[in-house]
Amino acid sequence: MATLYEGYTLCGLIPSQNLTNSSIQGVEVERDNDHVIVTDSFRSVTLYKVSDQKPLGSWTMKQGNCLTCPAVYNIHTKEYVTVTDNKVIRIWKEDDVLLDKTFKATVSSDISRVHCVAGGDPVVLFQRGAVRLLDSLLSAPQQTVEEVLAPDETIRWSTNIVAETQQFIVFTTEKKGEHFLYLQKLKPNTLQRYRLEREDSGLSPLSLSASYRDKLIHLLHLYPNGHVYQSVLSVWGQGADEGSQTLLLPRNLLLALSVDEGQLEAASALLLDEAHIAVVGVPHPSAGAGKDFLCIWNINFQTLQAGKEIAGKIFGQLWCYSNKLFIPHGKTLSVIPYGCTKSSLASALGKLKQSRTEESRPLVSVPSWNNILHEDKTQPSRTMETRKLRSARKSQMSPSLTVEQVLELIKTASVEEVQKEVEGLFSRADTQDLNQSVGQLASSLVSRSLADTAFYSPTTLAQLVHTQSLCHSVCPDLVQLALEKKDYFLCQMCLQFFPDIPEAVTCTCLKAFISMPDNEAEKVNLEPDSVSFMETLTSREHGQVGLQNGFNSTSSEDHSDVTMTKADEENKTPPEQSCPVGLQKAALLNEVLQTAYSDDLLLPHLKDLSSQHVILFLQYLHFLYLKYNQETFPQSHGYRSPSLTQIMDWVCLLLDAHFTVLVMTPEAKGLLLNLHSYIKSQVRLFSELGKVEGSLQELQHMKIKQDMGQYSIELIELF
Repeated sequence: MATLYEGYTLCGLIPSQNLTNSSIQGVEVERDNDHVIVTDSFRSVTLYKVSDQKPLGSWTMKQGNCLTCPAVYNIHTKEYVTVTDNKVIRIWKEDDVLLDKTFKATVSSDISRVHCVAGGDPVVLFQRGAVRLLDSLLSAPQQTVEEVLAPDETIRWSTNIVAETQQFIVFTTEKKGEHFLYLQKLKPNTLQRYRLEREDSGLSPLSLSASYRDKLIHLLHLYPNGHVYQSVLSVWGQGADEGSQTLLLPRNLLLALSVDEGQLEAASALLLDEAHIAVVGVPHPSAGAGKDFLCIWNINFQTLQAGKEIAGKIFGQLWCYSNKLFIPHGKTLSVIPYGCTKSSLASALGKLKQSRTEESRPLVSVPSWNNILHEDKTQPSRTMETRKLRSARKSQMSPSLTVEQVLELIKTASVEEVQKEVEGLFSRADTQDLNQSVGQLASSLVSRSLADTAFYSPTTLAQLVHTQSLCHSVCPDLVQLALEKKDYFLCQMCLQFFPDIPEAVTCTCLKAFISMPDNEAEKVNLEPDSVSFMETLTSREHGQVGLQNGFNSTSSEDHSDVTMTKADEENKTPPEQSCPVGLQKAALLNEVLQTAYSDDLLLPHLKDLSSQHVILFLQYLHFLYLKYNQETFPQSHGYRSPSLTQIMDWVCLLLDAHFTVLVMTPEAKGLLLNLHSYIKSQVRLFSELGKVEGSLQELQHMKIKQDMGQYSIELIELF
C-alpha cells in the first residue's frame, strides 16, 4: 500500500505572466537527501535544508545574464556547477557570495544540461548530442565538439545514471515527429541509439523519467492521452554502436489513465519502486474532471493507492528524493512525503485480513512508575483510568463531533457555533491526538474568513496557534489574514510560535507595525509578558547612569574626530532619550527582532521601507541599545525580549539596506552621529579587552619558580 502524508511549503514561486511554467528549471539533491538546490528560470540558485524548510544560501546572476541549466552539486569537490547564456560554465562554493565573481569558462558549443549524481562526476551534454566529462572539458574549454544529432534533431529530455562504476547519459530527441533515445556510455565511450514506438495519434510524450534497478534501466513515459508506458533496456546490451543502426525500443503499457475530455497538457509520472508510480496532473478517477491531483498508482494491480488534491495550477513538474515528492503548483513549491509498502493482491483490493478490528483493539494504557518497578504490566494505571472516565463523562454531557464534522461545520456555521465546537473538540480529546488536525482546522478557518469577510474567529485561531502544532508552511495565509483584520495579538502569536516565517512576511509585519498610528497601537491587546518587559525597560528607576560596556553618552571625546556644526548639535538625539514609539508598538517590534531570518533574503525586502520608517526603527533600536547598557538594567529580567546581538544585527541590516538614503536625509544626521559614537566606544572597549586578554595569556605562559623564599618581591613587565 502507498500513503501520501501531510505536505509543507519549501519556498514560494514567481510564475511567469502567462502562467505556462512554474519558474523552476530544476530541483537537484545536494550533499544529502535533506539538502536540495532549486534553480529558477530567471537568475538565482537557492540551497534549502528540506527538514528545516529554510534557505541556507542563495546566489543570483547580474541583470542581463540568465541561467540556462539547473545547478548541480559535485560532492567530490564541494562545488556547484551551472550554465549561463548556454555557453558559460559557472563553478562556485557555498561560501562564495557573488556569483558574477566566481570561476567561469566559455565553451565552443551550446550546452543542453550538466548532470551529476551521487557517486559520479559532472557530465556536460551539448545541444548537438556530444558528451564530455566536466574536468576534461575545463582543461580545454574551446575544444571542438562533434555534432552527434542530425541538423533538424532536438534534445527533449536527459538524465544521468550511475550503474555500479559506470556512468551513462540517457537523453531523448525529436525529429519530424519521430522520437529517439540515446544511451551514452562514458568509459569506454560508446553510443546506442533506439527509436521509440510511435503513439497511434502521433502524440509526443509529456514526461519521461528513468531509474536503474536490477542491472536494467527502466524508462517511464507518459503521453497526453493518459497512457503510461515502460521500456526496459540493458546497460550492457548490444545496441546500435556509433549511430550505425537504430533499433526499435520495445515498451509495455502500465496504465491507461482516464483523461476525460480533451488531452493532458501538463502532467508528469515518476517510478517510485517496482510496484508504484506517482502521477501529477491527471484527473482523479472519482473526483470529477479536475486535473489538480497527485496520485500514487499500483502498477501491478492497476489500483489507485493514494491521492491528494493540489491547490493552484499544476505545471507538470515532479521530483522525488528520499521518499519526498517535490511539486510546484500555483505560487508554491511543496514537499509531500510518501510511503510505499510491499503490495499484495489482498491489500490492493482492500481484502487483507487484520488481526484485530478497530472496535476490538484495546486502549493503550500508560504504565505508572509503580507498575514498571514491580514488573506488573498487565494492570492499567489509575491515570489512564481517570482520563477515560473524565472523557466518558464529557462525551455523555454533550454530543461529540469528530474532526471531519467540525471541518464541515466551519464551512457554513456562525462564528459562535464554530468557536464552541472547536473548544469542545479540544476539551474532549487529548491535544496530542489533535496535532495532525490542527493544520486542517486552521486552513479551513482561514479559507472561510478570506471568502466571507463577515466571518472571523480570532479566539479560535489563537487557540490553534497556541498548540504549537502549526507553522507558516501548513497555513501560509494566516499571518496575512491577521494583518488584514488588524488582529495584532494573533500576529504576535504567529511570530512567537511559527519557526518558518518567510522574510517577506516578516517585513510585511514590520511595515504594518511601524506604520500603525500611536493612538491605534495603544488600544491593541497584546501578550502581557511582552508589554511588561517594555514597562520595566521604560520605568524611571532604570534611568541611565554612569559608564557601562565602555560607553558613556555624555563623553565629549566620542565625537573628537567629527566636526559638528551648531545644526548638527541641534539634530543630535539627546542622551537621555525616551522611547520613540509607544509600549504596544514596541512590544510588536520586539517580536520582529526575535524572528529567524537569512540576511541575503531579508535585505531586498527591507529596501521597501520608507526613509521615515527606517529612521524611526533605528531610533528605537538605538533606545534599546542604550537601555541594555545601563548599569541598573536587570540583565536577567525573565521576560521574552530581544538580545543585544539581535538589536545590533538589525541595526547593521537597516544601515546596509538604506545607507545612501540615510546619508542624504537631514533628519537622520543626528541619529547617525549617535550610532557612530557608540560603535566607536564598542571598538575601543574591545581593543582594551584584547589587551587584557594578551596580558592574561602572558601570565599563563610564564614559568613559576619553585624555590621561592619566605619573602620575595618579583616585578613582572608585560609591555
